[in-house]
Amino acid sequence: MKEVVLQQKIERDELVKKRYIPREGLSTARVSMNDPPIKVITGPRRSGKSVFALQLLEGINFGYLNFDDERLIGKQDYEQLIKSIREVYGDTQYLLFDEVQNLPDWELFVNRLHRRGFNLVITGSNSRLLSRELATHLTGRYIPFQILPFSFREFLKAKEFSPGEKLLSKESQGLLLNHLDEYMRSGGYPEIVVKGVDAKSYLGTLFEGILFRDVVKRYNVRYSKKLHDLGLYLITNHAKEFTYTSLKKALAFRSTHTVENYADYLEEAFLLFTVLRYSPKVKEQMKSPQKVFAYDTGLINAVKFKLTPDTGRLMENLVAVELLRRGKEIYYFRTRDGKEVDFVVKEGLNLDQLLQVCYEVDDPQTRKREISGLIKAAKETGCKELAILTWDYESQEDSDPPIKFQPIWKWLLKQGE
Repeated sequence: MKEVVLQQKIERDELVKKRYIPREGLSTARVSMNDPPIKVITGPRRSGKSVFALQLLEGINFGYLNFDDERLIGKQDYEQLIKSIREVYGDTQYLLFDEVQNLPDWELFVNRLHRRGFNLVITGSNSRLLSRELATHLTGRYIPFQILPFSFREFLKAKEFSPGEKLLSKESQGLLLNHLDEYMRSGGYPEIVVKGVDAKSYLGTLFEGILFRDVVKRYNVRYSKKLHDLGLYLITNHAKEFTYTSLKKALAFRSTHTVENYADYLEEAFLLFTVLRYSPKVKEQMKSPQKVFAYDTGLINAVKFKLTPDTGRLMENLVAVELLRRGKEIYYFRTRDGKEVDFVVKEGLNLDQLLQVCYEVDDPQTRKREISGLIKAAKETGCKELAILTWDYESQEDSDPPIKFQPIWKWLLKQGE
């Protein structure tokens, strides 16, 4: 055990020496480092969780264990683990456990260390960390952080493109739109953005790896081909509605129960997430079709079966992920006559905004359709804050209530101002 910990210390020391793009929310998160609760960092594989943890622990001597190491997977001699940590790292009270979900009964071990006074940072690529085990065993004793692939603001920082006064010129706006197109096509995974690795190859391999390691092996999935088909189908149909019954028919599953389980596994592994249709009645929400989104548009382009660019749907997926990143409670909506509104943003008990996403509104019919849908939805929901995100068009529609047209790049940059 000691040899493994020693080798991982060498890896830790090499990682600490590297320079990284500072992640958003880092300064706020650092304030929590002296607080007793366990810091729990979750998100998709390769999205930067470990780097965020290293940035949190900058300047601190901390013990490090990576449970993605096959030599540690399945280990249950916890006292021996602690002994080896002490032998290698000395009397530090700070510990970083990477991909902790690979350790059997990890939550009991973490709980025990927390009671002993250790200051713990743990990462995991499975959303169950926050939903089941943590809720059961660490109630009130942890602070959650969700790390997703780079936002557009972080992407621009990595590309050393600084907005601001630059954007006063049309030339600079053109360069920004070029970056936005690259971001939408290749995505925000750090390895692609910072190191320039081939997006299609990298993300295709990542997709297959997540399916096998984080789903098939973890849940002992019997029909791995069906799981693979479901993952491809849902990612290909991003920003579209689905029901478990429709998936069962489309992919020839034997039961909707199996489809539902497999879809849950894909969500828990941070491959995709779903959005409910808004209704003031919870029962109606649960009965209605859901919409599915991927956590990264680059992953969509790498694995989906496509015949057309689908720019509008990719933009919608970008917006869905950004709203998630901003911690918003989101839904989609259908009016009584079937018109769809892409996003309902809810704040507490109130509806904060109705948001539509459309690549361009030059065509009068398209413009009329988008405006009509929003106004009808406003009347049915009572929400007065309406906006349409476009590729590069900005205006104000003097309707009742008024509708703001805003370029998506301005909206994506807004959070970082």
